Amino acid sequence: MLTRRIADAQVAAVGLGCMGMSIAYGPADDAESTRTLHRALDLGVNHLDTSDAYGAGANERLLAPVVRARRGEVYLATKFGIRMPPGATHSAVPGVRVDSSPGWAAQACDASLGRLGIDTIDLYYLHRRDPETPIEDTVGAMAALVAAGKVRHLGLSEVSPATLRAAHAVHPIAAVQMEYSLFSRDVEGEMLATCRELGVALVAYSPVGRGLLTGTISGTAQLGAGDYRATGAPRFSAENLPANLALVEEVRAAAAEIGCTPAQAALAWVLAQGADVVAIPGTKRVRYLEENAAAAAVSLTPSQLARLSAAVPTGAVAGERYAEAAMRFIGH
Repeated sequence: MLTRRIADAQVAAVGLGCMGMSIAYGPADDAESTRTLHRALDLGVNHLDTSDAYGAGANERLLAPVVRARRGEVYLATKFGIRMPPGATHSAVPGVRVDSSPGWAAQACDASLGRLGIDTIDLYYLHRRDPETPIEDTVGAMAALVAAGKVRHLGLSEVSPATLRAAHAVHPIAAVQMEYSLFSRDVEGEMLATCRELGVALVAYSPVGRGLLTGTISGTAQLGAGDYRATGAPRFSAENLPANLALVEEVRAAAAEIGCTPAQAALAWVLAQGADVVAIPGTKRVRYLEENAAAAAVSLTPSQLARLSAAVPTGAVAGERYAEAAMRFIGH
C-alpha cells in the first residue's frame, strides 16, 4: 500500500472512513463492518477515521475491539465538536450543535479513549468549530491533551485558512480534513496553499462524492431505508441528481479509457493532487474496501488527469455539499 506522511507517521494513501458503518448510509451490519476493518489492516490500510458524533459513540465502540487487538497496525483518527442528540443520523437534524469549548475538548477526549479502550489517539480533530469560541482557546486545550500523552497529533476539519493559521500558531496542526473530490473542489486555492505553506496534510473525505462517483447509483430509490442521501443530501435531490449523474457518466467513460473503475479513477485523481493529500473513502463492505485500496496503485498520466478534470468542470455539480442546516457549521 502506498503511504504518505501525517506529521511523523506514515499512513496509507487510501485510508478508511468508518462513519457509514454506524450512521447515515442505511442499516448497520456490525459483522460485515468488523470483517471490513480487519481486511483493511490486512491490506495495509492502517488509517482508520471515526468520530464521537458517529452514532453518539457507537462507531468508536464498533472499532474498539479491532483497534485494541491490532493496535500496532492502526493509525487512529477521531474527532470531537459535533454534539448529536440521541438517535440522530446526520448533522442536519434538529438538535445538533457545535461545541468547541476547551472544557468539552478534554471531556470528549476522555470519553473517546474510554469507548475505544486505548491510551492514546493518534490524530485528534476538532470536527467543527463554534466561531464564538476563539480557536486559540480550543487548540490550547487540545495541546494539553498532547502534553498529557492522550493524543499524538492535532487536526482540524472544515475550517477556514485564517483559522488554520491561528491554530497552527498555538500548536502544530498535523492535518486538515476537508471534503475533496472531483465533485467538491472548494479546497483548491487558498486552503490547499495554506496547508502546503504550513506543512499540513490534507485528508480528503467523501473522495467519491458520497458514492455518486462510484457509478453504481442511478437513483435514490436504491439507497434504502435510513440512508440520509435519499432525503438530506442536496446533490441527490430530484432536481439535482439527473445533472450529476450525467457528470458521472463522463467519469465512467474516462475510467474505462484508463482501465479502472469509476471509484478508482476518482480516488486516483484525488491522490494525484499532491503527495500531501490522503483520501479516506468510506465503506462498510469488504468488496468496496478492496476496490478502493487498489486505487492507490492506479497511476494517472497528465492526459488522464486532464480528462478526468474535464469530465467534471468546476461549477458543474448541481447542489450544495450539505443541507442548509449543516452548511452553517463549516468554513469558520
